[in-house]
Amino acid sequence: MASAAEQLASNLNFATFAKAEDLKKRLWFTLGALLVYRLGTYIPLPGLNPEAFAQAFRGQSGGILGLFNMFSGGAVERMAIFALGIMPYISASIIVQLMTSVVPSLEQLKKEGEQGRKIINQYTRYGTVLLGALQAYGIAVGLEGGAGLVNDPGWFFRISTVISLLGGTMFLMWLGEQITSRGIGNGISLIIFAGIVAALPSALAGTLELGRTGALSVGIIFAVVLTAIGVIALIVFVERAQRRLLIQYPKRQVGNRMFQGDTSHLPLKLNTAGVIPAIFASSLLLLPATLAGFSNTTELPGWATMIISALGHGQPLYMALYAAMIAFFAFFYTAIVFNPKDTADNLKKHGGFIPGIRPGERTAEYIDFVLTRITVIGAVYLIFVCILPEILIAQTGVPFYLGGTSLLIVVSVTLDTVAQVQGHLIAQQYEGLIKKSKLRGGKRGR
Repeated sequence: MASAAEQLASNLNFATFAKAEDLKKRLWFTLGALLVYRLGTYIPLPGLNPEAFAQAFRGQSGGILGLFNMFSGGAVERMAIFALGIMPYISASIIVQLMTSVVPSLEQLKKEGEQGRKIINQYTRYGTVLLGALQAYGIAVGLEGGAGLVNDPGWFFRISTVISLLGGTMFLMWLGEQITSRGIGNGISLIIFAGIVAALPSALAGTLELGRTGALSVGIIFAVVLTAIGVIALIVFVERAQRRLLIQYPKRQVGNRMFQGDTSHLPLKLNTAGVIPAIFASSLLLLPATLAGFSNTTELPGWATMIISALGHGQPLYMALYAAMIAFFAFFYTAIVFNPKDTADNLKKHGGFIPGIRPGERTAEYIDFVLTRITVIGAVYLIFVCILPEILIAQTGVPFYLGGTSLLIVVSVTLDTVAQVQGHLIAQQYEGLIKKSKLRGGKRGR
């Protein structure tokens, strides 16, 4: 079966794509949904002074607001109705994932299959509403505290802001689910992808303009472009890399026939944690600078000012803590999303075993042994991808932030989307082969 699928994948071409009517409909639906999302990032909140907010945001763009602005496709910079973006849903999903490892009832739901996943997804939606409402209310109060940001402060502005921002988040969550079911899949990831990619043309144009005027040398721009291409190639290689554990199944007898034992592989990704460690680490490190920016820096004690300056982009302390946090969250999140004991129990239940390893607890220990060592490689890879842009920006002074987090998200989502498209094309070819075989069978019967 695997060889047949590989042969079909190798035969995919433009003619196959032209015949895939269902895939083309899914692509058009996905593009239309992403266009609706982009339009929503330009609709401002009611009662807000856009000019005053844009001026205030420029002073905070280097903190955590800049990170959220990247994920929301510039909606935070314009304080649009999609300013919260999909982040409350992602936060709720992570919280529910963590709770499934701690709360026994949720862990049991996770093992109950499709019905259990539906209940967990419903809890995630409830958590999204709660987190979104709290964050929206905090934004409303924070906007009222700024000088001249709100035209008419009061409870009416707070309620309208909460309804607008929370409604925008829930709409994006629904839109992501529609893209997943009616589009080409990965709806939530594609929304974040579209927000990051939307800011890339203007950033590149601004950098090229600086090169034309002489503010940046052509050599620096060329070196940055080559480095970005190299990092993208590294991300593609590592994200597709797997450590495959050989799994064997014993011979089995069905009636009077003896079937030969099968062999398969248990794939372990080098980067099981994905982009989550980089997001967590950058959010925590940017939080002190953001809080200091909202307060009056002249009133801060000297030690606090020194710490905040040491945690600035490109500083040695910032990079050291950034690398340490990425490594910690890489191991922590891998332990959350992958349970070697459950995997070993499932293998034992279906009669599978790793050659030379006793089924059960020994298998779990071996899987954990291998997973820990490849997670070391994954953590080093994440640190390199995230720290290298920081060094380049600090040394060359490139004016736009080409962060490792954004590159990881863009490349990972692109790989997943290409895999989804190939999956639809392979399914289309399978359906065509089945129809041809049925027609041949019918003709022979006549």
